[in-house]
Amino acid sequence: MIETPLTLRNGLTLKNRIAKAAMTENLADPVDGDPNERHFRLYERWSSGGAGLLLTGNVMIDRRFLEQAGNVVLDARSNFEAFREYAQHAKSGGSAVFMQVNHPGRQSSLFITREPVAPSASAAVKIIASFAKPRALEADEIEALIRAYGDMAARAEKAGFDGVQIHSAHGYLGSQFLSPLTNLRTDQWGGSIENRARFLLESIRAVRRETSPGFAVSVKLNSSDFQRGGFSHEESIEVARLLDAEGIDLLEISGGNYESPALLLGVDDERAESTKAREAYFFKYAAGIREAFKAPLMLTGGLRSASVMREVLQSGSIDVIGLARPLAVDPDFAAKLITGDSSIASPVKPVRFINKQISAMAEAGYHGAQIERMGDGREPNANLSPFRATTHYLGAQMAGAFRLMRRPALPKQLLAES
Repeated sequence: MIETPLTLRNGLTLKNRIAKAAMTENLADPVDGDPNERHFRLYERWSSGGAGLLLTGNVMIDRRFLEQAGNVVLDARSNFEAFREYAQHAKSGGSAVFMQVNHPGRQSSLFITREPVAPSASAAVKIIASFAKPRALEADEIEALIRAYGDMAARAEKAGFDGVQIHSAHGYLGSQFLSPLTNLRTDQWGGSIENRARFLLESIRAVRRETSPGFAVSVKLNSSDFQRGGFSHEESIEVARLLDAEGIDLLEISGGNYESPALLLGVDDERAESTKAREAYFFKYAAGIREAFKAPLMLTGGLRSASVMREVLQSGSIDVIGLARPLAVDPDFAAKLITGDSSIASPVKPVRFINKQISAMAEAGYHGAQIERMGDGREPNANLSPFRATTHYLGAQMAGAFRLMRRPALPKQLLAES
Protein backbone atom coordinates (compact mmCIF):
# COMPACT_ATOMS: atom_id res chain seq x y z
CA MET A 1 0.00 0.00 0.00
CA ILE A 2 2.81 2.46 0.83
CA GLU A 3 4.37 1.82 -2.58
CA THR A 4 1.07 2.25 -4.50
CA PRO A 5 0.88 5.32 -6.78
CA LEU A 6 -1.85 7.90 -6.18
CA THR A 7 -3.46 10.19 -8.75
CA LEU A 8 -4.78 13.51 -7.44
CA ARG A 9 -7.87 15.34 -8.68
CA ASN A 10 -5.82 17.53 -11.02
CA GLY A 11 -4.28 14.49 -12.74
CA LEU A 12 -0.87 14.57 -11.03
CA THR A 13 0.31 11.06 -10.06
CA LEU A 14 2.46 10.57 -6.96
CA LYS A 15 4.74 7.55 -7.33
CA ASN A 16 3.98 6.34 -3.79
CA ARG A 17 2.08 7.30 -0.62
CA ILE A 18 4.99 8.93 1.27
CA ALA A 19 5.24 12.73 1.41
CA LYS A 20 7.96 14.77 3.03
CA ALA A 21 5.94 17.18 5.13
CA ALA A 22 7.08 20.79 5.44
CA MET A 23 9.84 21.76 7.85
CA THR A 24 11.32 25.24 8.11
CA GLU A 25 14.80 25.01 6.57
CA ASN A 26 16.06 28.39 7.84
CA LEU A 27 18.74 28.39 5.13
CA ALA A 28 17.93 31.52 3.12
CA ASP A 29 19.86 34.76 3.35
CA PRO A 30 17.84 36.92 5.79
CA VAL A 31 17.97 39.96 3.50
CA ASP A 32 17.15 38.60 0.02
CA GLY A 33 15.14 35.48 1.01
CA ASP A 34 16.12 33.57 -2.13
CA PRO A 35 16.76 29.81 -2.23
CA ASN A 36 20.44 28.98 -2.58
CA GLU A 37 22.91 26.11 -3.01
CA ARG A 38 22.07 24.74 0.42
CA HIS A 39 18.40 24.39 -0.55
CA PHE A 40 19.40 22.77 -3.84
CA ARG A 41 21.61 20.16 -2.11
CA LEU A 42 19.01 19.51 0.59
CA TYR A 43 16.08 18.94 -1.75
CA GLU A 44 18.10 16.89 -4.22
CA ARG A 45 19.05 14.68 -1.26
CA TRP A 46 15.42 14.32 -0.21
CA SER A 47 14.28 13.67 -3.77
CA SER A 48 16.80 10.84 -4.07
CA GLY A 49 15.39 9.36 -0.84
CA GLY A 50 12.28 7.93 -2.48
CA ALA A 51 9.31 10.04 -1.31
CA GLY A 52 6.51 10.52 -3.84
CA LEU A 53 5.90 14.13 -2.81
CA LEU A 54 8.11 16.82 -1.30
CA LEU A 55 6.56 19.84 0.42
CA THR A 56 8.96 22.74 0.86
CA GLY A 57 9.36 24.57 4.11
CA ASN A 58 7.04 27.54 4.33
CA VAL A 59 7.75 30.19 1.70
CA MET A 60 6.61 33.66 2.74
CA ILE A 61 4.24 35.76 0.64
CA ASP A 62 5.30 39.07 2.27
CA ARG A 63 8.96 39.75 3.08
CA ARG A 64 8.02 42.29 5.75
CA PHE A 65 6.67 39.47 7.92
CA LEU A 66 8.75 36.34 8.39
CA GLU A 67 8.27 33.26 10.54
CA GLN A 68 12.05 32.95 10.92
CA ALA A 69 14.97 35.01 9.72
CA GLY A 70 16.07 32.38 7.18
CA ASN A 71 12.71 31.96 5.42
CA VAL A 72 12.51 31.82 1.64
CA VAL A 73 10.36 34.59 0.14
CA LEU A 74 8.80 34.59 -3.33
CA ASP A 75 7.55 37.92 -4.67
CA ALA A 76 8.32 40.47 -7.39
CA ARG A 77 11.75 41.21 -5.84
CA SER A 78 12.89 37.57 -5.78
CA ASN A 79 15.57 35.99 -7.98
CA PHE A 80 13.25 33.92 -10.17
CA GLU A 81 16.02 31.77 -11.67
CA ALA A 82 16.92 30.56 -8.17
CA PHE A 83 13.38 29.23 -7.79
CA ARG A 84 13.56 27.49 -11.14
CA GLU A 85 16.75 25.76 -10.02
CA TYR A 86 15.14 24.94 -6.67
CA ALA A 87 12.30 23.08 -8.41
CA GLN A 88 14.68 21.23 -10.72
CA HIS A 89 16.75 19.87 -7.82
CA ALA A 90 13.66 18.92 -5.81
CA LYS A 91 12.24 16.93 -8.75
CA SER A 92 15.54 15.34 -9.78
CA GLY A 93 14.80 11.99 -8.09
CA GLY A 94 11.27 11.64 -9.44
CA SER A 95 9.37 13.32 -6.60
CA ALA A 96 6.54 15.75 -7.21
CA VAL A 97 7.12 19.02 -5.36
CA PHE A 98 4.68 21.50 -3.84
CA MET A 99 5.68 24.89 -2.50
CA GLN A 100 4.14 25.58 0.90
CA VAL A 101 3.00 29.22 0.92
CA ASN A 102 2.51 31.06 4.18
CA HIS A 103 2.27 34.22 6.25
CA PRO A 104 3.12 34.03 9.98
CA GLY A 105 0.61 36.59 11.22
CA ARG A 106 1.12 37.05 14.96
CA GLN A 107 3.62 34.15 15.07
CA SER A 108 6.57 36.32 14.06
CA SER A 109 8.96 37.00 16.94
CA LEU A 110 9.59 40.57 18.06
CA PHE A 111 13.26 40.06 17.10
CA ILE A 112 12.03 39.88 13.47
CA THR A 113 8.79 41.86 13.42
CA ARG A 114 8.12 44.68 15.87
CA GLU A 115 4.49 45.01 14.84
CA PRO A 116 3.08 41.73 13.53
CA VAL A 117 -0.34 41.62 11.90
CA ALA A 118 -3.28 39.31 12.54
CA PRO A 119 -7.01 39.16 11.84
CA SER A 120 -7.56 41.07 15.10
CA ALA A 121 -5.51 42.88 17.72
CA SER A 122 -5.54 39.76 19.88
CA ALA A 123 -3.05 38.93 22.63
CA ALA A 124 0.61 38.33 21.84
CA VAL A 125 1.81 34.74 21.51
CA LYS A 126 2.63 33.60 25.04
CA ILE A 127 6.14 32.15 24.74
CA ILE A 128 8.86 33.60 27.02
CA ALA A 129 7.89 37.21 26.16
CA SER A 130 9.35 36.92 22.65
CA PHE A 131 6.32 38.03 20.62
CA ALA A 132 4.69 41.44 20.23
CA LYS A 133 0.97 42.15 20.33
CA PRO A 134 -0.33 42.19 16.74
CA ARG A 135 -2.34 44.90 15.06
CA ALA A 136 -5.50 44.07 13.14
CA LEU A 137 -5.28 43.83 9.36
CA GLU A 138 -7.25 46.44 7.42
CA ALA A 139 -9.78 45.16 4.89
CA ASP A 140 -7.65 46.32 1.94
CA GLU A 141 -4.63 44.52 3.40
CA ILE A 142 -6.60 41.28 3.55
CA GLU A 143 -7.54 41.66 -0.10
CA ALA A 144 -3.89 42.36 -0.99
CA LEU A 145 -2.75 39.23 0.83
CA ILE A 146 -5.28 37.11 -1.04
CA ARG A 147 -3.99 38.50 -4.35
CA ALA A 148 -0.44 37.75 -3.18
CA TYR A 149 -1.31 34.06 -2.78
CA GLY A 150 -2.43 33.98 -6.40
CA ASP A 151 0.61 35.89 -7.65
CA MET A 152 2.97 33.64 -5.70
CA ALA A 153 1.32 30.47 -7.04
CA ALA A 154 1.66 31.77 -10.61
CA ARG A 155 5.38 32.32 -10.03
CA ALA A 156 5.73 28.87 -8.47
CA GLU A 157 4.08 27.21 -11.47
CA LYS A 158 6.26 29.15 -13.90
CA ALA A 159 9.35 28.05 -11.94
CA GLY A 160 8.39 24.38 -12.34
CA PHE A 161 6.72 23.45 -9.07
CA ASP A 162 3.85 20.96 -9.37
CA GLY A 163 1.56 22.73 -6.93
CA VAL A 164 1.28 24.82 -3.79
CA GLN A 165 0.12 24.08 -0.29
CA ILE A 166 -1.66 26.92 1.49
CA HIS A 167 -0.63 26.73 5.15
CA SER A 168 -3.72 27.15 7.29
CA ALA A 169 -2.54 25.25 10.38
CA HIS A 170 -0.14 25.53 13.32
CA GLY A 171 -1.25 29.00 14.35
CA TYR A 172 -0.04 30.93 11.29
CA LEU A 173 -2.18 33.59 9.61
CA GLY A 174 -4.57 31.24 7.80
CA SER A 175 -5.09 29.37 11.06
CA GLN A 176 -5.54 32.65 12.95
CA PHE A 177 -8.46 33.57 10.70
CA LEU A 178 -10.08 30.23 11.54
CA SER A 179 -9.67 30.49 15.31
CA PRO A 180 -12.23 32.39 17.43
CA LEU A 181 -9.38 33.17 19.87
CA THR A 182 -7.46 35.22 17.30
CA ASN A 183 -10.23 36.27 14.92
CA LEU A 184 -12.50 38.69 16.77
CA ARG A 185 -13.69 40.49 13.64
CA THR A 186 -17.33 41.43 13.11
CA ASP A 187 -17.12 42.01 9.34
CA GLN A 188 -17.24 39.45 6.51
CA TRP A 189 -13.95 37.92 7.69
CA GLY A 190 -15.09 36.98 11.21
CA GLY A 191 -17.89 35.55 13.29
CA SER A 192 -19.37 32.34 11.85
CA ILE A 193 -17.11 29.51 10.74
CA GLU A 194 -18.10 30.29 7.14
CA ASN A 195 -16.83 33.86 7.56
CA ARG A 196 -13.68 32.77 9.39
CA ALA A 197 -12.95 30.33 6.54
CA ARG A 198 -13.45 33.05 3.91
CA PHE A 199 -9.77 34.10 3.89
CA LEU A 200 -8.68 30.54 3.15
CA LEU A 201 -11.36 29.96 0.50
CA GLU A 202 -10.66 33.25 -1.26
CA SER A 203 -6.93 32.48 -1.25
CA ILE A 204 -7.63 29.13 -2.93
CA ARG A 205 -9.78 30.89 -5.55
CA ALA A 206 -7.01 33.43 -6.18
CA VAL A 207 -4.54 30.59 -6.77
CA ARG A 208 -6.95 28.86 -9.14
CA ARG A 209 -7.45 32.06 -11.14
CA GLU A 210 -3.71 32.56 -11.64
CA THR A 211 -2.64 28.97 -12.42
CA SER A 212 -3.47 26.25 -14.93
CA PRO A 213 -5.97 23.41 -14.25
CA GLY A 214 -3.09 20.94 -13.96
CA PHE A 215 -1.42 22.85 -11.13
CA ALA A 216 -2.21 21.24 -7.77
CA VAL A 217 -3.75 23.20 -4.90
CA SER A 218 -3.34 21.72 -1.44
CA VAL A 219 -4.16 22.94 2.08
CA LYS A 220 -2.67 22.18 5.48
CA LEU A 221 -5.37 22.28 8.14
CA ASN A 222 -5.44 21.74 11.88
CA SER A 223 -7.63 18.89 13.07
CA SER A 224 -7.93 21.10 16.17
CA ASP A 225 -5.90 23.86 17.82
CA PHE A 226 -5.99 21.92 21.13
CA GLN A 227 -6.72 25.18 22.97
CA ARG A 228 -9.79 25.92 25.06
CA GLY A 229 -12.06 28.16 22.99
CA GLY A 230 -9.93 27.77 19.85
CA PHE A 231 -10.55 26.16 16.47
CA SER A 232 -12.35 22.91 17.31
CA HIS A 233 -12.42 19.51 15.66
CA GLU A 234 -16.08 20.04 14.75
CA GLU A 235 -15.14 23.28 12.98
CA SER A 236 -12.28 21.51 11.23
CA ILE A 237 -14.74 18.99 9.81
CA GLU A 238 -16.93 21.83 8.55
CA VAL A 239 -13.95 23.58 6.90
CA ALA A 240 -12.93 20.26 5.31
CA ARG A 241 -16.43 20.07 3.82
CA LEU A 242 -15.99 23.56 2.35
CA LEU A 243 -12.56 22.60 0.97
CA ASP A 244 -14.02 19.50 -0.67
CA ALA A 245 -16.60 21.70 -2.38
CA GLU A 246 -13.76 23.94 -3.65
CA GLY A 247 -12.21 20.89 -5.31
CA ILE A 248 -8.73 21.10 -3.80
CA ASP A 249 -6.39 18.27 -4.72
CA LEU A 250 -4.90 17.25 -1.36
CA LEU A 251 -5.70 18.06 2.28
CA GLU A 252 -3.04 17.56 4.96
CA ILE A 253 -4.22 17.13 8.55
CA SER A 254 -2.07 18.18 11.51
CA GLY A 255 -2.75 20.08 14.74
CA GLY A 256 -1.67 22.59 17.38
CA ASN A 257 0.27 25.87 17.31
CA TYR A 258 3.18 27.58 19.08
CA GLU A 259 1.27 27.81 22.36
CA SER A 260 -0.08 24.27 22.17
CA PRO A 261 2.63 22.43 20.18
CA ALA A 262 0.81 19.18 19.44
CA LEU A 263 2.53 19.13 16.04
CA LEU A 264 5.87 18.49 17.80
CA LEU A 265 4.90 16.86 21.07
CA GLY A 266 1.73 14.95 20.22
CA VAL A 267 -1.62 14.99 21.98
CA ASP A 268 -2.72 13.15 25.11
CA ASP A 269 -2.43 9.70 23.56
CA GLU A 270 1.16 8.85 24.51
CA ARG A 271 -0.08 6.50 27.25
CA ALA A 272 -2.52 4.80 24.89
CA GLU A 273 -2.37 1.04 24.68
CA SER A 274 -2.10 0.73 20.89
CA THR A 275 0.99 1.75 18.95
CA LYS A 276 -1.24 3.41 16.36
CA ALA A 277 -2.79 5.70 18.99
CA ARG A 278 0.66 6.68 20.30
CA GLU A 279 2.25 7.28 16.88
CA ALA A 280 -0.53 8.70 14.71
CA TYR A 281 -1.22 11.82 16.77
CA PHE A 282 -4.12 13.03 14.69
CA PHE A 283 -5.50 9.82 13.17
CA LYS A 284 -8.73 9.73 15.16
CA TYR A 285 -9.40 13.33 14.09
CA ALA A 286 -8.56 12.63 10.44
CA ALA A 287 -10.96 9.70 10.46
CA GLY A 288 -13.77 12.15 11.26
CA ILE A 289 -12.62 14.56 8.56
CA ARG A 290 -12.70 11.72 6.01
CA GLU A 291 -16.48 11.81 6.16
CA ALA A 292 -16.46 15.42 4.96
CA PHE A 293 -13.52 15.36 2.54
CA LYS A 294 -13.55 12.86 -0.33
CA ALA A 295 -10.33 13.76 -2.15
CA PRO A 296 -6.89 12.45 -1.05
CA LEU A 297 -6.14 13.07 2.63
CA MET A 298 -2.63 13.28 4.10
CA LEU A 299 -1.84 12.63 7.77
CA THR A 300 1.25 14.12 9.44
CA GLY A 301 2.40 13.87 13.03
CA GLY A 302 4.20 11.16 15.01
CA LEU A 303 4.19 8.34 12.45
CA ARG A 304 7.38 6.29 12.84
CA SER A 305 6.85 2.59 12.02
CA ALA A 306 5.97 0.89 8.74
CA SER A 307 3.40 -1.36 10.43
CA VAL A 308 1.40 1.62 11.73
CA MET A 309 1.64 3.46 8.42
CA ARG A 310 0.25 0.44 6.61
CA GLU A 311 -2.53 0.09 9.18
CA VAL A 312 -3.46 3.76 8.77
CA LEU A 313 -3.52 3.51 4.97
CA GLN A 314 -5.49 0.26 4.99
CA SER A 315 -8.16 1.89 7.17
CA GLY A 316 -9.27 3.91 4.14
CA SER A 317 -9.30 7.11 6.19
CA ILE A 318 -5.88 8.25 4.94
CA ASP A 319 -4.31 8.24 1.47
CA VAL A 320 -0.86 9.78 2.07
CA ILE A 321 1.61 9.48 4.96
CA GLY A 322 3.33 12.74 5.87
CA LEU A 323 6.82 12.43 7.38
CA ALA A 324 8.90 15.35 8.64
CA ARG A 325 11.39 14.64 11.45
CA PRO A 326 12.07 11.03 10.32
CA LEU A 327 13.32 12.39 6.97
CA ALA A 328 15.50 14.97 8.73
CA VAL A 329 17.35 12.17 10.52
CA ASP A 330 17.20 9.57 7.73
CA PRO A 331 16.58 11.05 4.26
CA ASP A 332 16.38 7.52 2.77
CA PHE A 333 13.62 6.40 5.14
CA ALA A 334 10.94 6.59 2.41
CA ALA A 335 12.89 4.19 0.19
CA LYS A 336 13.20 1.75 3.10
CA LEU A 337 9.45 1.88 3.73
CA ILE A 338 8.66 1.11 0.12
CA THR A 339 10.48 -2.25 0.34
CA GLY A 340 7.46 -3.64 2.21
CA ASP A 341 9.32 -4.67 5.38
CA SER A 342 6.80 -4.02 8.18
CA SER A 343 9.51 -4.14 10.87
CA ILE A 344 11.12 -0.88 9.67
CA ALA A 345 10.87 2.06 12.07
CA SER A 346 12.39 5.52 12.24
CA PRO A 347 15.25 6.12 14.72
CA VAL A 348 13.74 9.48 15.72
CA LYS A 349 13.52 9.88 19.50
CA PRO A 350 11.59 12.60 21.37
CA VAL A 351 13.57 15.58 22.65
CA ARG A 352 12.20 16.69 26.03
CA PHE A 353 13.37 19.61 28.22
CA ILE A 354 11.70 21.38 31.17
CA ASN A 355 8.24 22.13 29.68
CA LYS A 356 6.27 21.90 26.44
CA GLN A 357 7.50 25.15 24.93
CA ILE A 358 11.18 24.45 25.66
CA SER A 359 10.78 20.87 24.43
CA ALA A 360 9.23 22.13 21.18
CA MET A 361 12.14 24.54 20.76
CA ALA A 362 14.60 21.68 21.35
CA GLU A 363 12.81 19.51 18.78
CA ALA A 364 13.06 22.31 16.23
CA GLY A 365 16.71 22.94 17.05
CA TYR A 366 17.79 19.31 16.87
CA HIS A 367 16.06 18.60 13.56
CA GLY A 368 16.97 22.02 12.18
CA ALA A 369 20.62 21.14 12.73
CA GLN A 370 20.14 17.92 10.72
CA ILE A 371 18.60 19.90 7.86
CA GLU A 372 21.54 22.32 7.97
CA ARG A 373 23.98 19.40 7.72
CA MET A 374 22.29 18.12 4.57
CA GLY A 375 22.25 21.62 3.11
CA ASP A 376 26.02 21.68 3.63
CA GLY A 377 26.43 18.37 1.82
CA ARG A 378 26.83 16.20 4.93
CA GLU A 379 24.67 13.35 6.17
CA PRO A 380 22.51 13.73 9.29
CA ASN A 381 23.99 12.69 12.65
CA ALA A 382 21.46 11.07 14.99
CA ASN A 383 23.96 11.39 17.86
CA LEU A 384 23.98 15.18 17.87
CA SER A 385 23.55 16.69 21.31
CA PRO A 386 20.04 18.23 21.40
CA PHE A 387 21.30 20.95 23.73
CA ARG A 388 24.20 21.95 21.48
CA ALA A 389 22.03 21.71 18.37
CA THR A 390 19.38 23.93 19.95
CA THR A 391 21.82 26.61 21.13
CA HIS A 392 23.42 26.66 17.68
CA TYR A 393 20.00 26.93 16.04
CA LEU A 394 18.91 29.78 18.31
CA GLY A 395 22.23 31.56 17.78
CA ALA A 396 21.73 31.39 14.01
CA GLN A 397 18.24 32.80 14.47
CA MET A 398 19.51 35.74 16.50
CA ALA A 399 22.27 36.46 13.96
CA GLY A 400 19.70 36.43 11.16
CA ALA A 401 17.34 38.67 13.11
CA PHE A 402 20.18 41.15 13.69
CA ARG A 403 20.81 41.29 9.94
CA LEU A 404 17.12 41.88 9.31
CA MET A 405 17.11 44.80 11.73
CA ARG A 406 19.90 46.42 9.72
CA ARG A 407 18.25 46.12 6.31
CA PRO A 408 16.66 49.23 4.75
CA ALA A 409 13.03 49.80 5.70
CA LEU A 410 10.56 48.20 3.30
CA PRO A 411 7.59 50.20 1.95
CA LYS A 412 4.28 49.72 3.75
CA GLN A 413 2.49 48.95 0.49
CA LEU A 414 5.05 46.35 -0.57
CA LEU A 415 2.42 43.92 -1.86
CA ALA A 416 1.37 46.47 -4.47
CA GLU A 417 4.59 45.56 -6.31
CA SER A 418 3.12 42.16 -7.10
